[in-house]
Amino acid sequence: MIAILAPGQGAQKPGMLAPWLERPGARERLAEFSTAAGLDLEHLGTEADADAIADTAVTQPLLVASALLSWEALREELGGELPEGTVVAGHSVGEIAAAAIAGVLAPDRAVALAAVRGKEMAAACAVEPTSMAAVLGGDSDDVLAVLSSHDLEPANRNGAGQVVAAGRTSDIEALAAEPPEGARVRPLAVAGAFHTRFMEPAEKALGAWVAEHRSELAPADPSTPLLSDADGAVVTSGDDMLDRLVAQVTLSVRWDACMDTLRERGITAAIELTPAGTLTGMVKRQIKGTATVNVSTPDHLSSAVETLRGTS
Repeated sequence: MIAILAPGQGAQKPGMLAPWLERPGARERLAEFSTAAGLDLEHLGTEADADAIADTAVTQPLLVASALLSWEALREELGGELPEGTVVAGHSVGEIAAAAIAGVLAPDRAVALAAVRGKEMAAACAVEPTSMAAVLGGDSDDVLAVLSSHDLEPANRNGAGQVVAAGRTSDIEALAAEPPEGARVRPLAVAGAFHTRFMEPAEKALGAWVAEHRSELAPADPSTPLLSDADGAVVTSGDDMLDRLVAQVTLSVRWDACMDTLRERGITAAIELTPAGTLTGMVKRQIKGTATVNVSTPDHLSSAVETLRGTS
């Protein structure tokens, strides 16, 4: 079984789309995504610096567009549908790209949804000072207990001894000053406490937008197994997946549960879309022996196709 993975915020890199625009039709496709997002994604993905693409309102639609641009190139090179049983998953905003790959949303509608999500989450970050920090190592139960004692939430539970704490900036600073036993704390350069109660205004606004545009979004049932970030479950209903995408704004990302599901389904290889590397790294650490392919440029497409065809 092979997994197609779409990365989340933090994976972006300056110039990450430049190689893809050399493919026929890619520039025109990115222009369509730009129209859907209301942003110049070509400039952002080729010329903008790291600070410019770190803006949450920009990062999220850019990441979804990047994953989908590389996915459409991979699908073209594959010359057909995904092999039966292929599983699709995405981390945080990458879950929107995964939903499009699985056929739940049209790609341009997925980019539009990501743009609204990013804009509303950026606005929620401005309400009060909040932040996030990676907690590496330590006993998982102890780490969660220490977070709770500081009024912090586990925004991401990534497995392999990594939990991302999120909450008020003062509480993150207190955690960094006294890490859980056997753990180290690394503050993250993010705008706020994503996937926590502090994002409730964003969830409410995104939910209202989805309700208004639901007929236009026209969610379809997944055509291939699609995992949910909330619990690692396989989602079979398009309407359910769309609702989950809204709810996920305030829910912890359970990437550990997604990897548990991949292991249970007998994963043999993972292919991560642009900008690749973060999720395949987690898979390598958590599911030993899994082959991985990072599709960061068109030069990597042939390896991904060989993997999907079982000829690698």
